[in-house]
Amino acid sequence: MNIQIKNLSKIYNGSKPALDNINLDIGNGLFGLLGPNGAGKTTLMRILVTLMKPTSGTVLINGMDLQKERKEIRRILGYLPQEFSTFPKIKTWEFLDYSARLAEIKSNSERSGIVDKLLEQVGLFEARDRLASKLSGGMKRRLGIAQALIGNPKILVVDEPTTGLDPEERIRFRNLLTEMGQEERIIILSTHIVGDISSTCNDMALLVEGQVGFQGPPSDLIKQAEGSVFEIDATANDLTAIQETYAVISTIPYESGWKVQVVAKHTDNYPSVTIDPNLEHAYVHFIEEHYDSEAKPDLVELDYKDD
Repeated sequence: MNIQIKNLSKIYNGSKPALDNINLDIGNGLFGLLGPNGAGKTTLMRILVTLMKPTSGTVLINGMDLQKERKEIRRILGYLPQEFSTFPKIKTWEFLDYSARLAEIKSNSERSGIVDKLLEQVGLFEARDRLASKLSGGMKRRLGIAQALIGNPKILVVDEPTTGLDPEERIRFRNLLTEMGQEERIIILSTHIVGDISSTCNDMALLVEGQVGFQGPPSDLIKQAEGSVFEIDATANDLTAIQETYAVISTIPYESGWKVQVVAKHTDNYPSVTIDPNLEHAYVHFIEEHYDSEAKPDLVELDYKDD
């Protein structure tokens, strides 16, 4: 499978482009789309799943034109939107059965087999008779993945799937996506949580202000931040000044002060050591290097406590 996105733009009512001349090539496996809130990720996802038309540009999915062959493309798509909801008085298995009916699976026995298989796959078989609306947040996200997998889609698009989940459910969800990524399909994971990308994806794109700033392996983005991440030994009196001067990644208290990780070109005024960057550091470094201050307030919706 292959997705080619060429010169794709989306403008809402003459405003600033939500997407501005996007070019991406996406192949089999897990592909991460990372960026701050408002970067254009959801707009791109909605275009890819045929819920929105672009202002200009083309999308080819295995050579099929997204605008001209929408019906054929929909047959190979699965989608878990950021806001996923179920009906208030329907059981978990009934929701999947209903979803299978919408997918035009008419045989009762075939639907029953598909529903049971998917419930097993996402770890919800024991909850099959519970009301779907009463499931926990993490279980609802897994149910969302199950409905997206009906019909065994070749392309699976998941938008902000781990937002609001506790660390245990987030890790479980990542592992589920990784397992599915071993099959012959494309999984596009759109998120602003850095840990979701670093834990699952071998290829990624960084979207900021509607433009692709970077595409490639996460390791390549990390290399760009080498030599620019420091850990400062800070006193309590220094902490406020450091936070005002540098892009702070984390602050950890210890007996005589604080260990503060920052992204910077240098830390001449404070005792510090250079540390090896991770994807979180690389993300902040890229934004600091390439975008003005208007792009930065949303940037630190990062996942510090999870990995």
